[in-house]
Amino acid sequence: MLNLVHLKVLAAVARHESVTEAARELHYSQPSVSHHLSRLEAATGVKLVQRAGRGIRLTPEGRLLANRAAEIVGRVDAATNELAAQVGLQAGRVRLAANASTLSTIVPRAATALGQTYPGIELSLIDRHPVEALQTLRHGEIDIALVFRYADAPAEDEGFRLLHIGDDAIHLISRQPDDSLANHRDSAWIGGCAGCQAELSSVCRREGFTPRIASLSDDMVVVQSLVAAGIGVAILPGLALRAHRRPDVHATELTGFHRRIYAATYGDPPDPPAVAAVLTALAEAALPAAQL
Repeated sequence: MLNLVHLKVLAAVARHESVTEAARELHYSQPSVSHHLSRLEAATGVKLVQRAGRGIRLTPEGRLLANRAAEIVGRVDAATNELAAQVGLQAGRVRLAANASTLSTIVPRAATALGQTYPGIELSLIDRHPVEALQTLRHGEIDIALVFRYADAPAEDEGFRLLHIGDDAIHLISRQPDDSLANHRDSAWIGGCAGCQAELSSVCRREGFTPRIASLSDDMVVVQSLVAAGIGVAILPGLALRAHRRPDVHATELTGFHRRIYAATYGDPPDPPAVAAVLTALAEAALPAAQL
């Protein structure tokens, strides 16, 4: 029979690929971690880990079980928080992942309002790209993923529930004021993540050209620094400019293009009271935070 403690140990070993690091995270001794792994192998009847030089690595069976273990442990943690939150929102922890632009604009506003209304709720935050945030949400390691989607992006997998909390305008970032896309048919461009590059290509196709992407960065500070240095031009959302704005670059809003901001949860409704309270705070904070 599978044991929750054994699964938690396996998930930690999988994250770190090290018994030593897993022991440190769990505050166990190394022999204790090894003992739990041995007990789990005995319970399942399969080899889960094997020696690899001075370290260890998971077998295919071990990797399969570790992925499920991470989800199971995350769900148990979430259930614990839900029970705590059910008691009148007097206590509880909500784990939220968001990317840099939303984490530095919408989330602080929401956290301030939440703290005034529900001081017993602890908001735990982590910086994650939307793709990674949704994966972490699926595994039960967080309760809410704050993500963005462009118009042509494929729909999320079944199980995710998306709450639209606002739209975020897209801007051309260059060194000259009142600029236009048409001026940069032959310019070098600074691209970002796969979704951001797809949106950049879509924006430029409207003007009849394909952008020549010469540099890559998802960091809004780096992108603006590269533009200021004359290395290229770029597009950035309004929230990124709200979070950080260099005085020596110019932003020209591109009409007809925006990205949508969603707060994602996973699983069947309804949301636990503490999660619902955070979702409400995010929605109320999104509109003013998106204005430049």
